[in-house]
Amino acid sequence: MALLTLDNISVAYQKQDILKDFHLDIEKGKLVSLLGPSGCGKTTTLRLIAGFLEAKEGRFTFKDKDYTRVPVSKRNFGFVFQNYALFPHMSVYDNVAFGLRLRKKTTAETKKLVQEMLEIVNLSGYEQRFPQELSGGQKQRVAIARALVIKPDLLLFDEPLSNLDANLRESMRVEIRRIQQELGITTVYVSHDQEECFSISDQVAIMNKGVIEQLDQPSEIYSYPKTKFIADFIGFKNFISFTDKQEAEGGFVMKAQGLEFHVAEAKQAASPTSMIGAIRPDYLTILPHKGELLGPNQVNGQISVSTFLGRSHQYVVNTVLGDFTINQDSEYAFASGEQVTIQFPKEKLVLVD
Repeated sequence: MALLTLDNISVAYQKQDILKDFHLDIEKGKLVSLLGPSGCGKTTTLRLIAGFLEAKEGRFTFKDKDYTRVPVSKRNFGFVFQNYALFPHMSVYDNVAFGLRLRKKTTAETKKLVQEMLEIVNLSGYEQRFPQELSGGQKQRVAIARALVIKPDLLLFDEPLSNLDANLRESMRVEIRRIQQELGITTVYVSHDQEECFSISDQVAIMNKGVIEQLDQPSEIYSYPKTKFIADFIGFKNFISFTDKQEAEGGFVMKAQGLEFHVAEAKQAASPTSMIGAIRPDYLTILPHKGELLGPNQVNGQISVSTFLGRSHQYVVNTVLGDFTINQDSEYAFASGEQVTIQFPKEKLVLVD
């Protein structure tokens, strides 16, 4: 049973639909990330849940109650903003205590709850510091503490790590996941960073043009994207348009430009009619050109670009099926202009819609 449901939600700005017939279910205790490019509707979805926006159509239910028209002040939700939104004239203690004072908590109860929360976010001893005396990561932890101290029914994050440097982002996402799991709080997390979402989420919703194209566990989306958009977005840079498809034992036999490809059935997420194959650059193998192809799942080509990446080389290979990007660890570097053969592992070829 879902804790939170957005059912047939539509939201528009200046007569332009941002969300249309949008649906999302979130279970209690889960961290669900909304991931997608700019303009896909992920922040709009978060702001709708928070109550900052109102749907023109559809229904939002939370704990089996209709929240569609419930004002922000009546939703016991914690919101962590992208820019922290701390009060610069207030100490860390007063920033965290702000929501408790609005709720008329006693001084003793406020002190107890603030101290407990600062301990959870590893900021004990920072009570009297002001925001300008804190690092970016410390400010973000104060913002998280302020959102959590009111014991919210739901925690919402809007691009919380985008203002931090790479190393700090990595450590903070671990902290966010630790706190979320320690408290068991249901969380909706918005980001445009794939690695960030995949590393901390129970489920990820990949959004495109106001709809969710796939909602699944990160490992499933990483291995079995449902659509070409998702595959391209998460790093499947190589695609083959097949012209024929036949079922075979353990998978399919596909044809493209007279070449035969075997595709393992595995857990293909696409529809049975899909005729597009996708594969990551890391899964392809370049072999020295031996003339005639020795079997299926191979295509001859010529290297047009060779780039040294440090641990590996990246190649762009021109073939009759188009250009393919390949990352390959090898002591031997193929040169631009060299004739090669590309090998496609059948268990790594994924069919997408």
